[in-house]
Amino acid sequence: MQQNKEISALLKLIDDPDDEVFDTVAEKLLHYGREIIPNLEQLWEVTIDESLQERIELLIHRVHFQDLQHDLLEWSNSKHPELLRGAILVAKFQFPDLNVPSILSQFDQMRRNIWLELNNYLTPLEQVNVFNSILYNYYKLQGHELTERDPKYFFINQVMDSKQGNAYSLGVLYLALCELLDIPIFAVDVPRQFVFAYIDTLHNFFNPDTEAVQQIQFFVDPISGMVYTQKDVDTYLRKINATNKESYFAPISSKRVIYKMLEELVLCYRYKREEAKADEIQELMKILVEDNTED
Repeated sequence: MQQNKEISALLKLIDDPDDEVFDTVAEKLLHYGREIIPNLEQLWEVTIDESLQERIELLIHRVHFQDLQHDLLEWSNSKHPELLRGAILVAKFQFPDLNVPSILSQFDQMRRNIWLELNNYLTPLEQVNVFNSILYNYYKLQGHELTERDPKYFFINQVMDSKQGNAYSLGVLYLALCELLDIPIFAVDVPRQFVFAYIDTLHNFFNPDTEAVQQIQFFVDPISGMVYTQKDVDTYLRKINATNKESYFAPISSKRVIYKMLEELVLCYRYKREEAKADEIQELMKILVEDNTED
């Protein structure tokens, strides 16, 4: 009851013209976390003052963003951060109330459809051809270049609904499916690109104690599923005068993928002059920055 009285008193002070008072009230309300949102929404519905409505909307956004920061930190600190979960958190920045069960259900249906077409006798290239046929022909996923600078192509819920995305949103979907289906495809850090490598692990059967060797079979572009050879990628690296070749072909972690995704999203918001959103995305990047430096 004491909490209810305090909340009522704080809500009455939201329209205080003194910015310092409002800031103090806002901090106290934020302390309640997501539980305060229904109270704020109810107040918004009965408010006719547009400036007060804007203050309430700002508070609701700050609560959502505070929750998102907490969830991203929890995801980052988990033992095995799931890539799809990371992409869902990125989407929650723009869509805090998105329907997560619906996304997971659609994802699982994609996984089932691909799994039914795979078998142990397929070569690596045949596996990827099956994979690509279902994603790009059956589901008709359509890729857009990052240069289009449209934030909507970054969000996994919109990929599921519209079947359109960019290298990162389609790529996260691709990688998450590969992980569940035991297909050894991983993101690699080729400069100015977001591409995948099919990496075979080769064991020495005559000397099982020796360390296994990882060998790249080919590369995949998540925008279209197009396959590239090592020669294609080497030619590209020479063209851009890239020299640190070995580091470009090591698999990168889920946290690094999400960091790079957020990095590109910042550029989109800056391009559209949505500076407040860009600044908030950079706050999210700071949560992952320590893990980013480890990759």
